[in-house]
Amino acid sequence: MMLLGGFFLLLLYAFPGLAVQQLHVNPQITAKIAAAAARMFCSAPLDVLILLDGSNSVGKGSFERSKHFAVKLCDALDIGAERVRVGVIQYSTAPQVELRLDSGFAKGDIKEKIKSVAFKGGSTETGLALKYILRKGFPGGRDSSVPKMLILLSDGKSQGQPTVPALQLKEQGVEVFAVGVKFPRWAELHSLASDPAAQHVFFAEHVSDSVNGLCSALSNTSVCSAVPAGCTIHSFPCERKTLETVKELTGNYMCWRGAAGSSRVYAGHCPFYSWKRFYSRLETRCSRSVCPDPCDSEPCKNGGTCIPDDTDKYHCLCPAGFAGDSECAPNLGLECYIDLLFLVDSSSSLESFLQHRSLVKRFLQAAVSDDSPVNVGVAQYSDEVQIVVKISEYENVAELLRYVDGMRFMGGGIYTGKALRHVTQHGFKSTPTFSDIRDDLPRVVVLLTGSTSKDSVKEPAQYARDHEVFIIGVASDATKEEMTEIVGNPQNVIGYSNPQHLFNQLPQLQKKICSVDIQGCQAQPLDLVFVLDASSSVGQENFLRVLNFMTMVALQFDVNRDVTQVGLVTYGAQPLTVFGLDVHETSSSLLHAINRAQYQGGPPNTRGALLHVYSEVMTVQKGARPGVKKAVVLVTDGRGSEDAAVSAQRLRDNGISIFTVGVGKIHRNLLLRIAGSDRYLSHVPSHDALSQYEDAIVQRVCEEAKTGVNLCLPNPCVNGGLCILGDGRYRCECDGWDGPHCETRILRGDVQWPLGLQSKNRRQQHSSASQRRLRRHHLSAQPGTYRY
Repeated sequence: MMLLGGFFLLLLYAFPGLAVQQLHVNPQITAKIAAAAARMFCSAPLDVLILLDGSNSVGKGSFERSKHFAVKLCDALDIGAERVRVGVIQYSTAPQVELRLDSGFAKGDIKEKIKSVAFKGGSTETGLALKYILRKGFPGGRDSSVPKMLILLSDGKSQGQPTVPALQLKEQGVEVFAVGVKFPRWAELHSLASDPAAQHVFFAEHVSDSVNGLCSALSNTSVCSAVPAGCTIHSFPCERKTLETVKELTGNYMCWRGAAGSSRVYAGHCPFYSWKRFYSRLETRCSRSVCPDPCDSEPCKNGGTCIPDDTDKYHCLCPAGFAGDSECAPNLGLECYIDLLFLVDSSSSLESFLQHRSLVKRFLQAAVSDDSPVNVGVAQYSDEVQIVVKISEYENVAELLRYVDGMRFMGGGIYTGKALRHVTQHGFKSTPTFSDIRDDLPRVVVLLTGSTSKDSVKEPAQYARDHEVFIIGVASDATKEEMTEIVGNPQNVIGYSNPQHLFNQLPQLQKKICSVDIQGCQAQPLDLVFVLDASSSVGQENFLRVLNFMTMVALQFDVNRDVTQVGLVTYGAQPLTVFGLDVHETSSSLLHAINRAQYQGGPPNTRGALLHVYSEVMTVQKGARPGVKKAVVLVTDGRGSEDAAVSAQRLRDNGISIFTVGVGKIHRNLLLRIAGSDRYLSHVPSHDALSQYEDAIVQRVCEEAKTGVNLCLPNPCVNGGLCILGDGRYRCECDGWDGPHCETRILRGDVQWPLGLQSKNRRQQHSSASQRRLRRHHLSAQPGTYRY
């Protein structure tokens, strides 16, 4: 029986629906009841005697929980010689005094003594324990002028008749509270408690609730006022369940019978019984105190959860995308000029559709306002496509959200390829059919799917990209592979494993959407050098793929003297400068030069290539600009890089970032030492997949271009000049040389011969705009943090 009882106790914790006492209130009220319990405090002359049921029917585990309740109750009592005194009696077969009321008045000591009470075991003689108290009184208690309170903690399964002695105690003025433990027999506890029973019966497992109820009951009497100021007592509907066991006749079976003193044995039918357990229910009302808190006004918006910190302070737990202020205001913002279309799978499953619709709504709430420059449209699809709202055809965001709320599940088959082709042709204002009236806004489709398409997606996805439609995919882990094929770039796929993970991706979605509008680093000056492995380990065919990768990346930068300068170094056994930073002033001339780069073959020498960049390419003499961010994009399969870490560190020490693109089966740790950190290392599975990583590399380089620079790194002073920072600018300290960068040798007779940067060829190459920027830079640059 004890084993079976333990099993049901396990069910109690595993399934809250089996709770033997339940207040019918919402979680917010439950939290308020617990918060009020923590603030309650009874301070008055009062003798409290705790009567612990230590019988076998309670068991050791529930006995420990009874003690835990008693300890927590002490926190709500002002224990002292002249205030509240506490005593403890444990009973089973016989009562035993564990703590006299006059044995001590230090709260900490009393709590420790309660914790140390050892479980006795035995029968449940509640009536005998109550008679003991009638005869002996409260051990160590004061005279009748001090109110008496008896707290009985029991399962209500007494083996005697406790009702009469309980009534006698109540007639003597003792306030009796009955607190159920384990699976209590509520009817008995109600008969033992003072009237009204609803205010004097509790459940020990719910400690905060029971402390609240007990202190609330005391406040309704003249004993003490334990309810905090400003709090009020409310009556809530509650239900108490009693686990009953009944004996049922299951059937009969054949058995042999005999009689005493007779040798005759005969066959007969013997009954077979089983024990059935069920809950009997008692509907009642429970009085609890509730205190106002700062969350009553619901200050947290947009689904934020309010957490009270004090009686007048709170903080909000905000969902992703809504941490704009302390009350969960939207904080994403789409401050980019694009046409944005959400394409939602409405066929795979209703659950997936509802999740994606909620994501779209929450994203629009967080990121779009009436003043946002983005134009939004929404479509859903299954075997057909339904345009919910066309691009920008709504009066305001509120109307746009109403369109989203009005989306209904379509059902049917999933044809993602068909849907992509349809929205490419008809989903935007300026379709290919009317190319003469095109606007110039980038087009973005956010595709949200829940399962694999029934039709081919490869050609429609390529069709969309060919028509300058940028696709961002949102897919579960199960469909991520197909989504990568659709999007063309794994960096633009947002995967999720569960609904909460999905909603946490809102900031990432916003970042990917607005990255489309960046189109490279249009406004950020940058000196960018590509270092391409052209050795035999790469091969001629793969080298052409690397050149194509560089071409597509370079197209996303504004190539001219004032913004982005691009150089190219290829290497096999020896490095070769295909063209320097200051050679090409337009994208067209740059692309022609990339196409002329030659495959070298031979063993790879990455170390030599990086040293070459340091000494022969990223220098002022070769066109590098002071005060401009500098970056290297190294594309290699990793072979021949074993000794390249030192030369890579030399570049980094001089303010030059190294974005390392490892292709194929790479030695990660080796390339990581070259890159310097994970942020600068990208792994591409094969040379065929390089095209899928173009946008990701551009985005990383652009982010780097926006960071601050040190004007003296790399050293802009030539011929051994020393770079000195100060007063928001730098200067070169020269020895035997003259000029802004120590470029002019000083000879006898004060005759100066221009060298280096002052050569005739360099004067012709530099535009007047570049010269003006250089002079401006000398006047306004900030040391160590200058942003060009």
